[in-house]
Amino acid sequence: MDGVLTIKRLAEYVGVTVRAVRHYHQTGLLPEPERDASGYRRYPAQAVIDLIRIKTLTAAGVPLTRVHELIKATPEEFSRAIDEIGQGLTRQIEELEQRKLGVAALQAGEGMFLPAEITDYLDRLRAMGVSERGVHFERDGWIVLAAAYPDQVPKWIAQKNEQLADPDFRQFYVTYDQAHDWDPRDPRLEGLADVMAARLQQEATETVHEVLSADEKALLGAHVRDYSPAWLRLAELVRQRTTS
Repeated sequence: MDGVLTIKRLAEYVGVTVRAVRHYHQTGLLPEPERDASGYRRYPAQAVIDLIRIKTLTAAGVPLTRVHELIKATPEEFSRAIDEIGQGLTRQIEELEQRKLGVAALQAGEGMFLPAEITDYLDRLRAMGVSERGVHFERDGWIVLAAAYPDQVPKWIAQKNEQLADPDFRQFYVTYDQAHDWDPRDPRLEGLADVMAARLQQEATETVHEVLSADEKALLGAHVRDYSPAWLRLAELVRQRTTS
């Protein structure tokens, strides 16, 4: 086959594209033969052998920068280089396995970001009839709190669960959730504000909002400003009742 194969026949023989052969010429991986009198490149048998090596190494994930080195390496150098490449691939596989575990953990949903006591609390809200939107507001707030105050969260979630043991509080919570969609002029907001103000004045235990910084309060309350004019109005009514 010395000097008889055209670039097209060489590519077909090895199972690569003509474009790939030209790319290997440009990168210096495969020597480019002189053209014959007809203007065609004619490749010898060595080109077939070299191209098969290049194809095999690249298919195994060897970077092109290393392929040139390996083609010219002695058997001992080749063996050492392959061991190094194999170790690198093993590390990549381990990293991909970790990423795969991370993706699988997404199936855990809220449990990926929050401790079990908080996900149990969110499930209690769902069972009470709180909307999924309302549960998501709570969930996002707890994600922030759990990251910033991991030592305080168990106490705060215990207080929340104590509140849920009260039927009146459960009814209040569901009503508050429903008020998200009310018109800000809805007269029911006045009564709900009375209940909220009375509960705030009765609370004697340390609450979450007494610990948070101004920035954290703003972060946790952003959804109120963004989504619910009725909740904004309710907050103003409660403020009037608790500061007068």
